[in-house]
Amino acid sequence: MAQESIRRSATDNVYLHKDFHGALSTGIAYLEQCYGAEAVRDYLRQFAATFYATLTQAIKERGLIALREHLEHIYAIEGGTIHIAFSEDQMVLEVETCPAVTHMRQHGYAVAPLFSETSKTVYAAICAGTPFVAEWLRYDEQSGRSAVRFARRQS
Repeated sequence: MAQESIRRSATDNVYLHKDFHGALSTGIAYLEQCYGAEAVRDYLRQFAATFYATLTQAIKERGLIALREHLEHIYAIEGGTIHIAFSEDQMVLEVETCPAVTHMRQHGYAVAPLFSETSKTVYAAICAGTPFVAEWLRYDEQSGRSAVRFARRQS
């Protein structure tokens, strides 16, 4: 009998890491309980400054279009529905439901009280040192529905 083999690589698979969000939520709850809310924000600022350094640089070089492209890509692979109002000086991101919060609620994971900081603090950190600032407009704890405005800093 002839032997068959299948060759696959990681890039052949659909991007999926939703349980990561549950683990992140647990870590955030632990940090808050043991060290306080500011420790959560400090951790997220440090993470974002490192992990998103290339995105921050792209925003410095190309403006908000770099952030728009990033957000459209991430929400597409995460399965989230977003709407973006865009101009050179301002962008408003509206998230219908957060894919992470939806996944955690559907699977019975606890959503940390400060889970919204994974967007609030991270977006602010991504914008640090760029000509833009992130301003949180609204956030619904149950669904993760949110809106954030990225705008050129006032001189």
